[in-house]
Amino acid sequence: MHPLNWAVVIGWLAYVAIDGLRRARGTKHLEGYLLASRSLPWWAVGLSVMATQLSAITMIGTTGQGAVDGMRFVQFYFGLPVAMVILGVTLVPFLHGAKVYTAYEYLERRFDAKTRALTAFLFLLSRGMSCGTILAAPAVVFSAVFGWPLGWCVAFMGVPTVLYTVLGGVQAVTWADVKQMALVTVAIVAVVTTLLVRIPVSPSAALHIAGAAGRLQAFDFTPSLTNTYTFWSGIIGGTFLMLSYFGTDQSQVQRYLTARSVGEARNSLLISAYWKIPLQAMILLIGVLVFVFYQFEPSPMLFNPAHAHRAQQAAPAAYGALQARYDAALGARRAAADALARADDAGDRAANAAAVAAFRMQDSAVASVRAQALALVDSTVHEPSKDVNYIIPRFVLEQLPLGLAGLFIAGVMAAAMSAIAAELNSLATATVIDFYRRWVRPEAPDAHFLNVSKAATAFWGLFACGVATFAATLGSLIEVVNRFGSFFYGSILGVFLLAMIRQASAAGAFVGLIAGMSAVAAVNFGAPKVSFLWHNVIGAVVVVIVGMVVTLVTGTRRTA
Repeated sequence: MHPLNWAVVIGWLAYVAIDGLRRARGTKHLEGYLLASRSLPWWAVGLSVMATQLSAITMIGTTGQGAVDGMRFVQFYFGLPVAMVILGVTLVPFLHGAKVYTAYEYLERRFDAKTRALTAFLFLLSRGMSCGTILAAPAVVFSAVFGWPLGWCVAFMGVPTVLYTVLGGVQAVTWADVKQMALVTVAIVAVVTTLLVRIPVSPSAALHIAGAAGRLQAFDFTPSLTNTYTFWSGIIGGTFLMLSYFGTDQSQVQRYLTARSVGEARNSLLISAYWKIPLQAMILLIGVLVFVFYQFEPSPMLFNPAHAHRAQQAAPAAYGALQARYDAALGARRAAADALARADDAGDRAANAAAVAAFRMQDSAVASVRAQALALVDSTVHEPSKDVNYIIPRFVLEQLPLGLAGLFIAGVMAAAMSAIAAELNSLATATVIDFYRRWVRPEAPDAHFLNVSKAATAFWGLFACGVATFAATLGSLIEVVNRFGSFFYGSILGVFLLAMIRQASAAGAFVGLIAGMSAVAAVNFGAPKVSFLWHNVIGAVVVVIVGMVVTLVTGTRRTA
């Protein structure tokens, strides 16, 4: 990478780290370290909530998803505004007013200790794996850029992030998130602008080409339990996912517990309700425009350079034959894209219809050769060949102007550091409050719990590094992190729904939680597999139904 790009990256990261640590100086009490003494303004909390989601996975995985699958992924967020409104009048005032450190503390008050412990354990497991996936995203970038082994890249990002989080606490995390959101927004707008300038056709023609390839389809009303990205999975399954993520996941709950009041906590969530979908659509549009860009510029047959090199060495004849076919298919597709752009500019409907058909045929030919190349990787390299996570890193480093490439990489790294730091802080909070202080040492000075919190942060950092070493091979990172979460989220949400039903008993909540997790496991590993968005609905519904049945059978009640 050019020294100018390195200067941008290093300068930005140094500024974020130094300023974050400066703001965290003097944090000597547990509440200050974990909750910033509940003193943060609503706009900073709101930006931190968004930044926790807008990780390097979004910058890499979502843009790559847009390049290969178009705008359909935006349906994933259709339930977000609904969830935020519901949470604003239910769990937010409920948990903020309870003056708890974690969401799971309340479950012991409402039910019993074992329900609290099991729910907190499921959070730790799900969020620990998700944190590892978030860490995998920048590791993918460095692996692609420098050819370093993935494990070294994970350590390169993970170790300094863990140290930063151990020293800084939630105060440093939140203010780093604010800066990260500003940088990411600037980087996204700059990349979109650059793409529109560099694509050699009009914006109208560019979007027409994307539409002809099916990349602009944002709505799919097909009723299906196996298709992930539909309107119904987004509005129903997405609502349940967002309710659980923002309402019961400690990584999000901890953000609004730092707000000064219930009103400011509500306002912080509404920032996501208003801005998340437009921002996500803009990120997906980057991927769509990268797809259009490569209609007119040669694109790699395999975006993962390491896999391309190893496949070429293992099967030179087969690889060479595929490369020759791919180059020819790219030329034919370029000619078809030019013809389609001219037909769009001329407004000739008949010519446009013929041009669309010709372009789709040539695009399918390119996709067919790429599929065979990916299959060759599977058979020769013996690693998963999905290279969607490498599309944007290759484009950024090979095509963006000097300085702007560094800005984008800095955005990816800052996003990763902020998201990982927030996740590690929440994991440490749940570990100390829900397990160590509850079961090991209930009474101790704040200084002791502060040291244990820092040790817990380091432990979860190492755990995340371990997960990250294989998460990058599981496909689209944005899908991987949500698959991990959806396996647990619905059942955890079901427990909190039961907590708001006065008749629900402790036995019902505990048995319901086990039943919900069992049901999700059955549909996840069964055949055909139900799309992960529906796991949230299934888990929540099963927990509530089984919990109320057990309550009625046992006849026991317990209310807060």
